Amino acid sequence: MTYLRTFARFWWNFVVGDDWLVAAAVAVAVGLTFLLTHEGINAWWLLPVAVAIALAESLRRAVTRS
Repeated sequence: MTYLRTFARFWWNFVVGDDWLVAAAVAVAVGLTFLLTHEGINAWWLLPVAVAIALAESLRRAVTRS
């Protein structure tokens, strides 16, 4: 059980890291891209835009905290 808990903590820290908001935004963007693509809409551009916006917002919050 300890190995399973350690494995889960590793993946949590790897995916979420310091900012859970960025991880949540990327997860929502991936889901939205999937749904739009499933409906036949060409939505390849949504994920890079969402990641860029999430990164910019994360950097803005980090700079204003300092």
